[in-house]
Amino acid sequence: MAKKVVATLKKEGGVSYAKVIRAVKSDKTGAYTFKEEMVPSTSVQDALKK
Repeated sequence: MAKKVVATLKKEGGVSYAKVIRAVKSDKTGAYTFKEEMVPSTSVQDALKK
């Protein structure tokens, strides 16, 4: 299973954001690639469920 990393960033305009980094395994080659997303801190769990 891929490792999940969450880094909380400073508040900007009253909304705090988190950078979610996921390692995703390719079906064709078997190599891992990293997907990065900026999401509001309140929806981090929803982003990790994808």
